[in-house]
Amino acid sequence: MSDTSFDLIVVGSGPGGYTTAIRGSQLGMKTAIIEREHLGGICLNWGCIPTKALLRSAEIYSNIKHAEAFGLKVEGKVSIDGAKIVERSRKVAAQLSGGVKFLMKKHKITVFDGHGALAGAGKVKVTKDGKPLADLTAKHIILATGARARSLPGLEPDGKLVWTYKEAMVPPALPKSLLVVGSGAIGIEFASFYRQLGAEVTVVEVMDRVLPVEDEEISALAKKAFEKQGMKIHLGTTVTALNKGADTVTATLKDKAGKETSLTVERVILAVGIVGNVENIGLEGTKVKVDRSHIVVDEYSRTDEPGIYAIGDLTGPPWLAHKAGHEGVICVEKIAGEKDVHPLNVSNIPGCTYCSPQVASVGLTEAAAKAKGHAVRVGRFPFMANGKAIALGEPEGLVKTVFDAKTGELLGAHMIGAEVTEMIQGFGIAKTLETTEAELMHAVFPHPTLSEMMHESVLDAYGKALNF
Repeated sequence: MSDTSFDLIVVGSGPGGYTTAIRGSQLGMKTAIIEREHLGGICLNWGCIPTKALLRSAEIYSNIKHAEAFGLKVEGKVSIDGAKIVERSRKVAAQLSGGVKFLMKKHKITVFDGHGALAGAGKVKVTKDGKPLADLTAKHIILATGARARSLPGLEPDGKLVWTYKEAMVPPALPKSLLVVGSGAIGIEFASFYRQLGAEVTVVEVMDRVLPVEDEEISALAKKAFEKQGMKIHLGTTVTALNKGADTVTATLKDKAGKETSLTVERVILAVGIVGNVENIGLEGTKVKVDRSHIVVDEYSRTDEPGIYAIGDLTGPPWLAHKAGHEGVICVEKIAGEKDVHPLNVSNIPGCTYCSPQVASVGLTEAAAKAKGHAVRVGRFPFMANGKAIALGEPEGLVKTVFDAKTGELLGAHMIGAEVTEMIQGFGIAKTLETTEAELMHAVFPHPTLSEMMHESVLDAYGKALNF
């Protein structure tokens, strides 16, 4: 391409990269984006979106098995077509990737299909299959190269018997037994998917509870629900070895007391965190700092190298798609000199886990709030007391709210149950607006809805719950 000079270059087209490029273009910047694989990045092609398509298939299958409880009769045996489930997931991803391509064209963003790396002050070299493709220049360069699955010594994935999330999304056949190493969002979502489709699932977590970043009360309810579904969960346990057979893996598990047991499964999924893609992007010779595989940035995503910025999973936690997009917009608006640009408050970022039951949260857990010195008021409302939840046949779950007892500030909200990943944004908005319990109590929630439980949880924190 003859056009190689830009105001803004974004390296990586995930949800952080492509939204940043769009905002840059909207602000009048001549913008280019570089992508080595698929527009939309990992989230759209191999993460957030296709996994939700898989989980939807599992949810429908689970609902069909309980059709009689809803007065419905399903004639004949309901069977699973694993290939069709995967095919639908890939089609969803492809459709949205095509959508990103359209958005790049709409906003007149130049797309370079190749690998981008810094090549000196204000310079980016693009290669394709190891061959030079273009030498670009820009005053501002935003790195959005994302992250990849972490592997542990002796537990390295091989793509056949030991999987990362990528292989777990496109299995050639559904395994009958599965070991999931790690019970964070990714691990639990895959554990939930395969368990709902009938696999024998064992989850190993080194911490003392599943979903360890969540509120302890929510984690305990999640563990109870997972075990009720038939999952086997080992807490405070590590996997010390994986011995591969022809078509099985025997794992050695070691608990806190040092006791070892062995478990043989057809497949293993590693979900033990991520590492930033900091290699081969030209950081050598720059002032960019890397801490434990992630680039160090300030509140506006600036690195220590003038003109170089980093966003998304390449930087610090939380490693969430919506965080990446938001901080990218803040970064580029600051570059453009927009007024009233505020740093991102990570405590206002909701987190969602799309297992069954769903889990969602925003802000401080009860324990974290107390550790920060807050005197707290805590409200709870169970799904079993909500009319809509009972009508849906989803009576298991809880909405929990945490307030500062002195000021009424909403410190955190934590949920488990049907559709809580949709409901949590109500509390996300409330925290962003610095809402107190008074405003939330005066807000009118529609009936009958699941969201009424949010209101009741607030009321309960102050001894005013009306339906429980």
